[in-house]
Formats: sequence, structure tokens, C-alpha cells
Amino acid sequence: MAKNDIITINAFGEEIGRVGYDEDQRTSSFQYNPNFLQSGKYVNIFPNIIKRIPQVQVFRKFDNEHFRGLPPMIADSLPDSFGNTIFRAWLDANDKDYHQISVIEQLAYVSNRGMGALEYFPGKIIPKNATINLDEIIGVLEKVLSFKGDVKEDGLNTASLLNVFKIGTSAGGARPKILISEHKETGQIIPGDLEYSDAYNHYLVKLSLEENPAYSVEALEYAYYLTAQQAGIDMMDSHMIDNRHFATKRFDRQDGRKQHILTASGITGWAYSGSPVNSRYENLFKLALHLKLPHRDIEQLYRRMVFNVVYANTDDHLKNHSFIYDDQQDLWRLSPAYDVTYSLNPMLNVTRSSRALSINGKRTDIDLNDLIRIAEEFTIKSPKGIIEEVQSVEVLWQEQLHLQRLPERVIRKITGEMRRFEL
Repeated sequence: MAKNDIITINAFGEEIGRVGYDEDQRTSSFQYNPNFLQSGKYVNIFPNIIKRIPQVQVFRKFDNEHFRGLPPMIADSLPDSFGNTIFRAWLDANDKDYHQISVIEQLAYVSNRGMGALEYFPGKIIPKNATINLDEIIGVLEKVLSFKGDVKEDGLNTASLLNVFKIGTSAGGARPKILISEHKETGQIIPGDLEYSDAYNHYLVKLSLEENPAYSVEALEYAYYLTAQQAGIDMMDSHMIDNRHFATKRFDRQDGRKQHILTASGITGWAYSGSPVNSRYENLFKLALHLKLPHRDIEQLYRRMVFNVVYANTDDHLKNHSFIYDDQQDLWRLSPAYDVTYSLNPMLNVTRSSRALSINGKRTDIDLNDLIRIAEEFTIKSPKGIIEEVQSVEVLWQEQLHLQRLPERVIRKITGEMRRFEL
């Protein structure tokens, strides 16, 4: 593609508009399809930054590593660190230079295979395949994540890389993961890059690549998932595969339809590891109010904040909070929680960790007054009752940590960081 090429954005079967990027000027542009504007549909599909006007809109302030010059809600579709690693390896295997691929061309590779409902055309044509071999995928990933030179010299062929590229580059985050779909009746598992019908359950699977790890990150997240559910945190159904891999149902594929999802970072343009002024729970609550979320979602957000504090999940950054668009009612809702776990390496002697999102101006040593202060500002009823309910599942949490056969050293480290509040 040309350095200042343009790509079309579709959602729900309609052309929404077009986005372009000028590499010489380092600016992006967006323009709504006039027919879409005249239709009056999906008024709130982009609730911030992009104005609902017919003129071309130019964006200059997002030229950084987080958004790569694109409007943030479009940059949400780009792969994160793990996806980019796979993308680079696949390009290398096909004699293409990652650094010569424009951000618009990368959206063409995402095409209609990405998370959420946004699709990009014309897309790159990538062959389909109908089967999943988990062992083969793990073997490929092990090589990709460890290779130091030419992927071809490492014994990686384009066919094996293609399978991983298709189902491993769309999901965000740093950990190895793939997208799969499981037929509800036959149990057949197929690649999850294109299928979204209601005949399948659609999963994001976080893979354990090591045969005998010091501890299982995936089992740890599963223990947190079970605990969070009992604490009243809304999450998608999840389970372990072969007692090794963590599989969670995708909330962007429900009832046979794609769901439009944006992260808090994508809606606002706040870089998730950027200015401390933006990375605040208060801003997250204000965003929820701006989106006119029902009060039960505001209370759910508060419950998640409390859970993260009590059970030492400090990696609760702006890309780990998302919102779902209801295209039938033109409304936004809080998405189910995800990536809820202990995020540090408990095998290392880390004695202090700052929170990704501050609470009442603090990133460490959060106390009861800080939690009550947030509750008062955002009209949360019975905050002490919520805190008590969250703390009441401590026994289950500890039981699950043991049931997942985590090493005692790991359990002691994690449970030692729990914060208990006297009510």
C-alpha cells in the first residue's frame, strides 16, 4: 500500500467511514461515509474524539507508540506486543520487512479477523484452514518467541506460521494467546479468526508454552477468575484446557454477532502507560458517567476496583477496562472483566508495586479512606458492604490457589500482598 493510503472501516455490515495515514506528515485522517451519516444509525459508535460531521478530520497528537498516529478507537484494532511478535515472524518468513509495512497496511491484515466489530477493507487475502492442532501451535510459538535470527533457519515454514498468525495476532496483551471456536454440538475446534456464528462457543485461549514451569500463570489466573466470580465480578465463563491453558469465552462474539468493543484507552486517547494524570480510577468513573452507563455498571466498576486492591491485581491499566456498544439501543455498557490476576512474578523478590491506576491520588498503600472517598464522589451505595463482600471470598481464594497446585512459595508471596480493611 502507498504511504498515505486509505482504508475503509465497516461495522455491522455497513461502511462507517475511511481512515488514512500520511507518513510524511505523520498525521491520520478520518471521514464518515455520507450515506452512513444520513442514515442516523449508530450515533454513538465513536463516543469521543471523532466528531459526527461530514468533513475530513485530521489527527496529529496520537503519533506515539501506543496509537501509532491513528485515532485511538482505530488503534484499538492493532495487535499488542505478542501479536506484533507473531506478525514480524510471519512477515520474515514471507520475505517482507515489518518496518516497511505501514500502519494502514497492518489494518488490512487485521481486516475482518480482529477483535470487536470493526472491519477494514480491502483486506489482505489470507488462506483459510479448518483445523486446530494445539501441540503444533505451541511448538511454533516456542520457536517464534525464542528465535534470534532468521525464522526460516529456525525451521519455521510459512504454513505453520500462517496458522498462528491468523489466530494469534488480534488479541491484545503480552502473553501468548490464540482465538478458537468450538462447535456446541460436535465439539469440533476451528480457528477463531473468521467464525462468529451462534453454532460455536468462541474462546480466547492463553497458552502455557513451558512443560514444567516454575508456576502456572494460567492456573493462577483461573484461581483468580473463580474467586472474582464469587465476589460478584461479572466475567465470561472460563475453564482450563488439559489443566494447562486458560480459555475464556469472548464477549465480542455473542448471540451469533460481532460486538463493538472499545477499551478506555481507545475511547479517550489516554495512553495506558502514559501520563499519571490520566491513569486514575477517578477518570475511569468519569468516563463511565460520560458514556451514560447505568448506575449498576458504576457500582460494578467500584467492586472491580476494590477487588483489585484487596487481591493485589496492580495491572489494572486503561486497556484492561473495556466497554460494549449496544447497536440496537445505541448505548454503551461496561464489558465483563478480564485479565484479573496477580500480574507480577511471585518468584522474584519484588517487595513493592505501584498500581497502574491511582486511587485518590495514590498508587501504593491504599487505605479505607481512599476507597470511601471514591464511593462518595461517585454515589456508590454501601461501599463498606461491597468491600466486606469482596473480602469474604478470601478463604475461597486461598483454597483455589492450592487446588491449582501452585507452589507454596508462590501462594505465600501472593497472599502476603492481600490488603484487608477493618470495617
